[in-house]
Amino acid sequence: MTLQDLIEGFEREAEREREPEATPEVGIIMGSDSDLDTMYGAYEALTELGFEEVTDYDDPPEARFTFETYVVSAHRTPKLMDAYATTAADRGLDVIIAGAGGKSADLPNMTASLAFPVPVIGVPVQEKSVDSVIGMPTGAPLVAVDAGKSFNAALSAVQVLAREHGELRERLVEYHEGLQGEVAAVSRELHESGTPGFRAEGKQ
Repeated sequence: MTLQDLIEGFEREAEREREPEATPEVGIIMGSDSDLDTMYGAYEALTELGFEEVTDYDDPPEARFTFETYVVSAHRTPKLMDAYATTAADRGLDVIIAGAGGKSADLPNMTASLAFPVPVIGVPVQEKSVDSVIGMPTGAPLVAVDAGKSFNAALSAVQVLAREHGELRERLVEYHEGLQGEVAAVSRELHESGTPGFRAEGKQ
């Protein structure tokens, strides 16, 4: 598949008549496949909350909520980035998670500008990418998480969707309650084992 094939594919998807249930709600993009290890957290969060990944638009998964994943470089493939972002709304995307590394991590920023008003959550892949990702001027909004926190970016994306979908709100509440239960269990074990015993068991 060529670059032009990808661009034309986004354009075709934007022109298709499909119900919202048949299109991905979340898009995950990254500047390079070397960013995938960091961006994998977004995949983990979404799948933990019941989303499935779309890999074939003609044969989508049965899950009600889905997401898509692409490599889109702001610097090496600007036309692909433009096509992805400007067709996002017409392709049914409700929120985009964009990750990029290096000192010129421009993918989240540019995607946010081009996809507006679709919200974009930026993920700085490295610490040195933070300033580039969050450095947006007034009137050009971009939400961003801390460096490497793509898991949190996905949770934020689902929070956006949960305002419209009660089912997702319930899943988020259940997830949060699970975290609280884990902390409570550890707290009780620490108390009952005592600090030396807890440390000896390698729990910390």
